[in-house]
Amino acid sequence: MAMIDWELKGVEFINCNCDYGCPCQFNALPTHGDCQAIGAYRFDEGHFGNIDLGGLNVIGMFTWPKAIHEGNGRAFLIVDERATEEQRSALLSILSGEHTEPGKTIWNVFAATFAEVLPPEVKPIHIDIDVDARTGTVRVDGMVEMHGEPIRNPVTGAELRARIDLPNGFEYSLAEMGSGSSRSQGPIPLALENSYGQFARLHLNNSGIVHA
Repeated sequence: MAMIDWELKGVEFINCNCDYGCPCQFNALPTHGDCQAIGAYRFDEGHFGNIDLGGLNVIGMFTWPKAIHEGNGRAFLIVDERATEEQRSALLSILSGEHTEPGKTIWNVFAATFAEVLPPEVKPIHIDIDVDARTGTVRVDGMVEMHGEPIRNPVTGAELRARIDLPNGFEYSLAEMGSGSSRSQGPIPLALENSYGQFARLHLNNSGIVHA
């Protein structure tokens, strides 16, 4: 079956249980041996075929018992209640790695590592992300709370700015590093405190990152 043309442009705030920097970004094993993560996505522009996806939000909760590439992961998505049934279906298709060249997006790569994908839920999602300021506030009442801020010098309290540049990445080209603290309830309950925070601009399509 031919792929449906899609493209998404927006921002993300990712918080995982690794130390700042996250070894996974450098093909190393996770800090604590396992991976727990919550990702918030705000898509400012986008389409799936002729379906407009601009202005919609999605949150994902993910866990793996070991490194991501070793598999046996679990995933659970919350989709913006403002999305129509057609838009929800399109977003879930993209975030499931469908209609994508193999290995070209983070969602396609992740999909190959999941042993269980739980049924998604539809909820009101609040997302406020400022990539340059390394700040983020995400909320789904009764289910998810995320807070992101800059990493701070432990002696002076001054903000530290650090970035990861991945010219051949499958998620982002450049990500700002921060600190995240998050809680989730529901099918995948997580508790993260002052751990790896990632803020990035996304521009992806069927073939991966769209380079301007």
